[in-house]
Amino acid sequence: MKVTSTLFGQKEEFLPPGSEVKMYVCGVTPYDESHIGHAMSYIIFDAIRRYLTYRGYRVRYVQNVTDIDDKIIDRAARLKIPASELAKKYTDSFFADMEKLNILKADVYPRATEEIPKIIEVIKGLVDKGFAYPASSGVYFRVRSDPDYGKLSHRTLDSMVAGARIEPGEEKEHPMDFALWKAAKPGEPSWPSPWGTGRPGWHIECSAMSLRYLGETIDIHGGGQDLIFPHHENEMAQSEGFTGKKPFVRYWLHNGLLQLGEQKMSKSLGNLITIKDALAKFSADALRIFILSSHYRSPLTYSEEALEAAERGAERLRTALHSEDTGDKASNINAETYRQRFTEAMDDDFNSSQALAVLFDLARDINRLRDEGNSTETGKQLLVELAGVLGLTLKSREDTFTDAAPFIELLIYIRKQLREAKQYQLADMVRNKLAELDIALEDTPKGTSWKRKR
Repeated sequence: MKVTSTLFGQKEEFLPPGSEVKMYVCGVTPYDESHIGHAMSYIIFDAIRRYLTYRGYRVRYVQNVTDIDDKIIDRAARLKIPASELAKKYTDSFFADMEKLNILKADVYPRATEEIPKIIEVIKGLVDKGFAYPASSGVYFRVRSDPDYGKLSHRTLDSMVAGARIEPGEEKEHPMDFALWKAAKPGEPSWPSPWGTGRPGWHIECSAMSLRYLGETIDIHGGGQDLIFPHHENEMAQSEGFTGKKPFVRYWLHNGLLQLGEQKMSKSLGNLITIKDALAKFSADALRIFILSSHYRSPLTYSEEALEAAERGAERLRTALHSEDTGDKASNINAETYRQRFTEAMDDDFNSSQALAVLFDLARDINRLRDEGNSTETGKQLLVELAGVLGLTLKSREDTFTDAAPFIELLIYIRKQLREAKQYQLADMVRNKLAELDIALEDTPKGTSWKRKR
């Protein structure tokens, strides 16, 4: 089994020291709805996690929530609500999205605001060892104290300085020094510390959380390629400085970015398609097939046409699985050959596109055997097994809506009560939100019925 670690830029054998794989994946900053760029990253690392489990490893999976950040504070201030309220709203929404995408739950979801004692412990250790220094504006990591700084992003410190500058009031020794602790500003959330009230910097949060829940060295650290610098570069420098142990991470895995046209899809650019919007039009299986049809390190361009093709692919797999046998002759599918092809693909740097090709070949064989009057039970069981490794449920969209029927009926009842209370604006909001999810309501003298719009 070989993987490409960003640190070395080439395939290397995957050799964790034991049967447990410690895996940390950077989570969301919850200040808005999650988009399908987020879905891309979490689907990829979910498939990697599932495959490692399939190969016999025990995986301890940690994914943080950055619930205190400049973007959260700024958005909350504009909305005139507490930052904690905004973060909770979009954290809950994110978890709901992940469930619909069939993403396995992490073993731990640490939240930055609940890890302040560990964060302060790590910062204090860095200060005591000379890797960091306090100033009136906060505490900064001293990049010149780390001779390896820049090794993950393959940059030199001199080349980084060209575009860097010290903001007014930062009091840095070097332009590339980065904040571990930020002194409190009026109206912002803050916590007491040895350096005065303030809040943690972004990078130190992940170091503290991975150290607490996974120990001083982890096997896999995942995230998007946009996190290589500065986030993961800084995370590695401060973690190795604090513990004195190298490597902090054995294998750095970074997924390519989702693009909309020529630009990366991101909240800050405003060119995003939310997960909820995508799931209103396409199944979770279609989204997975769209994302996993490309190698995880490659960029991917979003288009409706590509998602429609993925939906047709998902339907091909569903049809093979759910079609009835036309005969009872013994099946001659060679399950081990398919398993071997699937494993060889995923062992080669998690080549999910080749693994998907195995599923489609298997579906074609199932259809052929059925048409020839053979039993397809063995093939169907294998299809469920291998599809599950990639997180595909192969449920029909009708099955998905059937599962949701009790909740839709409950919303219809609530809407009825709102209308009787003459709260028409709220009643219309229920109808409109259901419409966004492709659920059409029809009011008749006998009551309200619902149906899928497509």
